[in-house]
Amino acid sequence: MGASPVDSIHQSLGTLLDYNKDTFPYKEFVLGVMFTVFLWEEYLRFRYFRKLCATEVPKALREHVTQETFDKAQAYGRDKAKFGFVETVFSLVQNTLSIVYDFLPWLWDLSGEVMFKLAGYGSEYEITQSIIFFVLLTVFSTVISLPFSLYQTFVIEERHGFNKQTLKLFISDTIKGHLVGGIIGMPFLAGFLKVIKLGGENFYLYVWLFMVAFQLIMVSIFPTFIQPLFNKFDPLPEGELRTMIEALASRISFPLTKLFVIDGSKRSGHSNAYFYGFFKNKRIVLYDTLLEHSNNEEVCATLAHELGHWACNHTIQMLVFAQVQLFAVFYLFSQFVNNKAMYTAFGFMKSTPTLIGFLLFQFLYSPVESILQFFVNMNSRRNEFQADAYARDLGYAAPLASGLIKLQLKNLGTMNPDWLHSMYYRSHPELVERLDAILTPARGSKIEKVE
Repeated sequence: MGASPVDSIHQSLGTLLDYNKDTFPYKEFVLGVMFTVFLWEEYLRFRYFRKLCATEVPKALREHVTQETFDKAQAYGRDKAKFGFVETVFSLVQNTLSIVYDFLPWLWDLSGEVMFKLAGYGSEYEITQSIIFFVLLTVFSTVISLPFSLYQTFVIEERHGFNKQTLKLFISDTIKGHLVGGIIGMPFLAGFLKVIKLGGENFYLYVWLFMVAFQLIMVSIFPTFIQPLFNKFDPLPEGELRTMIEALASRISFPLTKLFVIDGSKRSGHSNAYFYGFFKNKRIVLYDTLLEHSNNEEVCATLAHELGHWACNHTIQMLVFAQVQLFAVFYLFSQFVNNKAMYTAFGFMKSTPTLIGFLLFQFLYSPVESILQFFVNMNSRRNEFQADAYARDLGYAAPLASGLIKLQLKNLGTMNPDWLHSMYYRSHPELVERLDAILTPARGSKIEKVE
């Protein structure tokens, strides 16, 4: 019999923990993993692309989807798949050259030179040098990725009618994003490294607690202070929809305190809805694009699905899993942080900076992360089915189904998926699977064809 997924994880961890052998080919291992993952994912992309070339509407969707809409969705999918292939190949070449030609050691040395010229500090100021390294790496990454972001937004999204933002807004968002990232990221990085330095051999516990605290703070301040820098939040006006949503929240004892509409149409034609907040202070946010193409019953059905995640404790479940995984990452990193052979293999002959060690460890940890992400996606799809069932049991089967169809069609989502590609990548079940699960107990419900 073949090895089980759990055995595969154990084998990967065993390989990672074999860190004390100076002869372990760290660089070759990372490059081998990169190319193996690339070949596997391109095989999946090829399978998916063949599905995107189909011209016939799948039998299961013919009563819901017109030929014209199906053709548009297929064309959008092909454009994204081809763009993704180019982007992935470029990234592979970039990362390979960076590793083979020791880009990280060069950038680390450059950050030291910048630090010395600006402040006269030497290499003993590792945290300061790490922040400069972080800034320089961000600048390099932004410059390299900018053409891809521009093409994706102003060519692909524009071609298919989704882009609503101007070049001025794009530039403004990019600048604001980096300013906010810098204001938050640099103190965070300094604190992160300081905790590791002061934590001794058990630093993994303290840095994990530091990360938990940071995440809770970010979850609290992001929707209140950061997102309003990019989007406008208006209270949902009094009327039938607000009354229906408040009645839904009251019916399931959801502690709704505020109800907002966000101007998602300012940037994109895609739509969404979500809730946030701790304990008895929950807030619901609706995209204006969702309100444009959904009736009141469908909006409430969509929210019933989202509130199903709350009722089934999916948010807490995923949060706990994420923290366990984060703790494991920091523990494993503690086994590598002082491994001189790892640093030497990647070109760091004289120093072993903590930030660099963490970046190198991320390279080594990537195969384990890929396996874990597969199980995360699998559990996420299970959660989506449960949230659908929750909304269905509240009496929203027909409007939820029609709302999902409209959402899928307005977003030109995948209409003809490949099962293996979906199983590996998708955090949500495919539309046909969701419709079957929602409508099976309520086959008498009538769902209209959506143009």
